[in-house]
Amino acid sequence: MADETIGVVGAGIVGLATAREIALRHPGTRVVVLEKEPVVAAHQTGHNSGVVHAGIYYTPGSLKARLCTRGAALLREYCRDRSLPYEESGKLVVAVGEDELTRLDALYANARENRVPEVRKVSAGEIRDIEPHAVGKAAIHSPRTAVTDYVAIARAFADDVVAAGGEVRFGFPVTRVTRLGRGGLEVASGEDSLTVDRLVLCAGLHSDTVAELADDGAEPRIIPFRGEYMRVSPDKAHMVRGLIYPVPDPRYPFLGVHFTRRVTGEVEVGPNAVLALAREGYRRSQVDVRELLRILAFPGTWHLAGQHWRTGIKEMRGSLSARAYMTAAKRYVPGIGAGDVERGGAGVRAQALDRDGSLVDDFRIHRVGAVTVVRNAPSPAATSSMAIAEHIADSVFGVGSTA
Repeated sequence: MADETIGVVGAGIVGLATAREIALRHPGTRVVVLEKEPVVAAHQTGHNSGVVHAGIYYTPGSLKARLCTRGAALLREYCRDRSLPYEESGKLVVAVGEDELTRLDALYANARENRVPEVRKVSAGEIRDIEPHAVGKAAIHSPRTAVTDYVAIARAFADDVVAAGGEVRFGFPVTRVTRLGRGGLEVASGEDSLTVDRLVLCAGLHSDTVAELADDGAEPRIIPFRGEYMRVSPDKAHMVRGLIYPVPDPRYPFLGVHFTRRVTGEVEVGPNAVLALAREGYRRSQVDVRELLRILAFPGTWHLAGQHWRTGIKEMRGSLSARAYMTAAKRYVPGIGAGDVERGGAGVRAQALDRDGSLVDDFRIHRVGAVTVVRNAPSPAATSSMAIAEHIADSVFGVGSTA
């Protein structure tokens, strides 16, 4: 293993955690992170709400469930060791209608099976004890759910890679991957290139196109969904102490619009989920015609639209109107309405979609010869990043199993 060169494509939190894990496990191995942007954490890592999930939602036994629980524990320890922000502000998942109580019970059973620490069900009165301005018929309380600063963590991971003798190379958008006859691969960016013995692809929003360069299949495809946030005015921010979430609809991988108190003290509402018309379409005005045609040409897009067009219209209304956006959120904190928020930032989620229109829920990570490919790593990938890194490092060096 010594004297090998391992390339990692993508300086988001998963790519950097993976590079760090390999560099620390195998001293003498040269690890090079290849990133198209001039900084780390430029996209999904730098545009999320900073939540460290406890593992409530994920199917027991799935890769998400296993790696979220492990990842949260590793992240908590890492942040404390490095004096990085990490606040266990707690989460309420609130049922406001009678029709949601059965789903809440099922979610609670799921959380117990996933061994979410200290999770419990609470009554309407107990909701008020935890979040005085929230309302609901019942809720799940996860006191160990936390918030952090994932950009700061990604920078610390990059520092660890460099300290271990590795390199983070910026301005390197991968345009070609060539398998060499003598073994290994050449990874190119225009005229620049790097020869590696093994390669890990953690390309996020571009995971499908980069995977195809490495002779992986064309599917699942990445469909970008923009998540837009509202920012609560400072005079109303005190009305949210931690995190207040709805009971999610099990048909979708999105958790619904929710309230989050960030490590900065700001309170955000969101995100929603609307189709983005560019891979990095953080604004409605950003349209990539080539990307749009690619989305429309994929059969899975039309299957998805046929199944969920009503939800799509509802999400679009919320995107265009603050009043419509806050209609759902006010059910949980009635004291915060459209007049109490302003538009905040936005992120773009790399959602993998199968040909039949199924939204891929679990992490998808597999090997194609000397290439390990992360095809789907949505939330809770940031929470799980250090555990995903362990899983990938095992795969790269042929230890354990892949999924």
